[in-house]
Amino acid sequence: MKIGKKLRAAILAGLLCAAPLPHAAAVEAASLNPVMIGMSAIGGLLAYQGTLKEMLAIGNNVDYQISGLKQDLEENGEDKDAPDREVVDRVLGRITQHGEYALPINSLPFLWRVTAAETFNAACYPTDYITVNRGLVRALHHDEDELAAVLGHEMTHGLRQHSAKNYAKAVAESYAGIAIGSAADNLDWQKLNAVVGYAIAKDVTLPSELEADEGGFHLMTTAGFNPGGGAAAMARMAYYLTYETQDINEYHDPSEDPNAPNYNDHPAMQERVERLARMMTTYGMGHVTVENGTDVLIDGEKLLSADWDADYNNTTENAYLIAGGLAKAFHDHASFDGWQFADTPSGHISYLDENRVYEKLKKFVMRNHAEERLERLVRAAYTSPQDKEMREKVAAAEKKRSDAWQKIREKALDAKGDYVKQLRYNADRYSDNGMAKEALFLMERAFAAKNPDNIAENYAIRGRAKAVAGDYEAAIQDSDRAVSLDAQNIYNFLNRADVRRMMGDRDKALADLETSQEIDAKNPYIYKMRGEIYDELGEKDTALAAYKEYWKYAPSARDIPDEYMKDVDAAAYDKILKEREKKEKEKKEKEEAKKDASENKMGEKT
Repeated sequence: MKIGKKLRAAILAGLLCAAPLPHAAAVEAASLNPVMIGMSAIGGLLAYQGTLKEMLAIGNNVDYQISGLKQDLEENGEDKDAPDREVVDRVLGRITQHGEYALPINSLPFLWRVTAAETFNAACYPTDYITVNRGLVRALHHDEDELAAVLGHEMTHGLRQHSAKNYAKAVAESYAGIAIGSAADNLDWQKLNAVVGYAIAKDVTLPSELEADEGGFHLMTTAGFNPGGGAAAMARMAYYLTYETQDINEYHDPSEDPNAPNYNDHPAMQERVERLARMMTTYGMGHVTVENGTDVLIDGEKLLSADWDADYNNTTENAYLIAGGLAKAFHDHASFDGWQFADTPSGHISYLDENRVYEKLKKFVMRNHAEERLERLVRAAYTSPQDKEMREKVAAAEKKRSDAWQKIREKALDAKGDYVKQLRYNADRYSDNGMAKEALFLMERAFAAKNPDNIAENYAIRGRAKAVAGDYEAAIQDSDRAVSLDAQNIYNFLNRADVRRMMGDRDKALADLETSQEIDAKNPYIYKMRGEIYDELGEKDTALAAYKEYWKYAPSARDIPDEYMKDVDAAAYDKILKEREKKEKEKKEKEEAKKDASENKMGEKT
């Protein structure tokens, strides 16, 4: 959600230029020299291509992904509440494991964290890092289906690489504004600045938000969540914005200043509810609708009216979750028999299974004594001509989406050597950060590629990742295979040395470092690892000698322990301490400024 606004702010602040203008500046634009317009168009195309390439490269680099994660947690803090984190882990874990999608070859696996921020927000960075505010989790009352809709929306931003493409589009569109600004002496720059914000919000960000809503719906439903979760989440958001808070940066309230342009880069809330409700109806073969936010209908006949069952009025949410349960049942069962209606000894009618998605449906059907009505309406629905027609239509659409994802998978298999090299680099950086699952995922992609580039290095990197995961037997097998395939590649020995060190076999690790030194005595990693091993063994003098060699070949290193660094290079050590103090001071000042701003805001509200 918030990435779109940050994008707009960055373009406005950095460029002060405009997208192709609507008639707000039509007179100025019409008088431009055609040559200037042509140059602007060429410049815009080159800017788009260059910026997109850079942004996609950033999005495919683990260092940027982890840096963004750490910065997010530094700025907002990590949510310490276990239920908040666990529900997000369950939902995103299920979508990433069971939802139908495919990662482009130049995309990283998704990472996510729940922050301590109280605002109702979530966002997907260009690096496929998803930040989720606990304010959103709690405002949605930990409801898994509503969270699945929001988080599926954010995943779609990552899968479609919206941040990279939108930033590149905004930069490219700016060239028209540059041309206008330099050619029209009488241009109103305040008007131009306003047009920039409007154009980026409406022409760049808004379409990707609509696409993310749709993509999120399909992600969550293929993962087994309630098809009504999207409409329910938007209804909940509308209630939250209206009655509980106005502190959401993504949504501009035009009433604050009637003369200001509306920069809202998200669809109108009711529009989103209606679009997601239509998707739910289609998913349920056209049988299920909701009217007036309360009435649940099957083929136009009312089944029941929802009510609220929480400490706030969640009637509309319930209506969509009830309807979503019906939609899933109609989608998953091709005939009436699939619902398994049966009389029970207690006098009730049982139907469907114990899937969590049906909980609201069963609860409110029982509350309204509507079991017989439900059975009658469902039986009639399967006899309607519409049912067969809709099933064919839905099946065709699902196949089309499935085929599109398959093409992305096949494109990944056809990846050239440079992509596989990046897979190895990213996998090794995940291992450096103790993230074995992500490292192994990328190495699976490397081995599956038709052009695996350097098979020996692939084994070496995968072996190290397996060691990080604690599977030492498999790790040493891969590491030995790497060395046997290429005994001239120093990194195969360095990786095996690290695997052996993790296994506790330091003597063999040191032996691999000796071999590495014979291949390339100037490689700094030999001495870094040697210093670490001797430090672990308690041989401080030998460790110090190794760290001195490391510093000799890597004089800008910042990972030598303080107890050694002060003897390795006293002047450099003092400089490092000063850098550290400066950074700590800046961090403290930033925290104090943030605290003051928060207190001032609270005072204004009071």
